[in-house]
This record gives sequence, structure tokens and C-alpha cells, in this order.
Amino acid sequence: MIVIGITGGVGSGKSTVIGYLAQLAPSRVIFADTAAKDLYLPGAPCYEELLKILTKAAGDKADSVCRKDGTIDTGFMSRMIFSDEELLQEVNGLIHPAVFRYIMDEIEKARCGGMTGIFIIEAALLVECGYRPYLDSLWYVRCDESVRRQRLKNDRGYSDEKIDSIMKSQLKEEEFLAACDVCIDNSGEPDATRAQIRKALCEMQRDRGTAGHAI
Repeated sequence: MIVIGITGGVGSGKSTVIGYLAQLAPSRVIFADTAAKDLYLPGAPCYEELLKILTKAAGDKADSVCRKDGTIDTGFMSRMIFSDEELLQEVNGLIHPAVFRYIMDEIEKARCGGMTGIFIIEAALLVECGYRPYLDSLWYVRCDESVRRQRLKNDRGYSDEKIDSIMKSQLKEEEFLAACDVCIDNSGEPDATRAQIRKALCEMQRDRGTAGHAI
């Protein structure tokens, strides 16, 4: 089993890269954002503490923090934290360590279970949150900013203001490049992206002596 981290700026197409990579070898994929959301469902490890943090920060809008079923309104939370840097840091300080522990536990379970293939972790903050020592390879998915912006507007309906806020909070390209082993340029045609992924995976297999065998 090899552990590959996939990171990159918002709208770069990390999920597209993962989708094709998973076609090339047996894979288990963990999306950090999905794992985070599971950790603050009612009864989950982060729920009570996150609820306290958000309720306090919301003030007279505290009733909007939760939906009628008791789950945290992630849309409301997102609007809160991206307009309040101090709140963003407080929430991240709670969520990111919990996600890290969960992912490390899942990697260990996979290894103990004899998994072969690729264990893929996707997150925008793999570099910042200290995953690098635990990965066999860290891949950076880059994409021209103009393409990313258009994708975010078309696919997610993001405003320029929201895009600016998210991009400002993420690492610059030179920082990603300095920290990562592989750069996949996802700015062009899908065939060009797929060719880069095949090349990177073949090189990893060759270096590990696993070409033509289970990884």
C-alpha cells in the first residue's frame, strides 16, 4: 500500500485527479472535508464543542447555528467563519486535529488489514496540517487562477468575494510546489492531465519495484 496526499487550491480539480488515479489501481479515498463534516454531526467528537464556539460567536443569531434536526447549519457556519479570521482559527483548531487523528487511524487500520493499492487523502491543507511525514508522496494539483475562478462560479455558484476570501486563506503556488513531490497541471485538456497522472504513478511503481504488481 502506498499513501498519496492530494492537495491544491480551491477549484483546481483535485477530485478529477483522484477519480482518474483511482481507475489506475485499487484505491481507498478519504476526503478531509467529508471526514470533518462527519466529526461534527450530533453525537460525534467535535459536535458539542463546535456548537458552543459557533453559538457564542453568533450572538443574537444563535438560533441559526443549528437546523431543526439539531445538525449544524454548515452554510451559516461557512459564512460566519470566512468573515471572521479569529473564529476561523478557533474552528480550525478544533476540527483539523480531529480530522488528522481520524485519518491516521484509518491508515493504520488499512495497513493492519493488509490493504494493497493506493490510500488517497484529499485536503487543501495537507501541508499546513502536518501530514507530509506520513505520506509516501504528496501531489499538488495546480490550475490557472482564471480557470479555477470560472469553475467555482459555474459549478458551485461562488461569488467573486467568496472566491477571493478562500484563495487568500490558502498557500501560494510556490509554497505548494516547495512542499510537494509531484505537480499535476490540470489547466488544460483532460487527456493531458491523465497523461501526467499515469506518468507519476508509473514512476512511483518503478521506484518501489512494484511495476506490474500490486502496490
